[in-house]
Amino acid sequence: MADIVNAGLGFHMGEADQLSIWTITANTSDFPDRFVARRHVIDRDGHSATDDIRVAASLDEIRGMLPADLVCLGREPGDDPVIVESWI
Repeated sequence: MADIVNAGLGFHMGEADQLSIWTITANTSDFPDRFVARRHVIDRDGHSATDDIRVAASLDEIRGMLPADLVCLGREPGDDPVIVESWI
């Protein structure tokens, strides 16, 4: 099976690798008045959500709970309104 490559984002996934993406949301139905970071993974089998979440009262606080070596992707025009930003 071929490696997964995305030159635009500068990542390369080899045979056993997976890519983690943290999505920060605000004021969702399951966490009203809170910011939530949820980790998703992309691997050879596709995309899936994990049980890895963080919950905080402020955006700065939730950002401080993410791994330090991530890069913010911001929002896309078609994102759900609850999405604040994503980190890769």
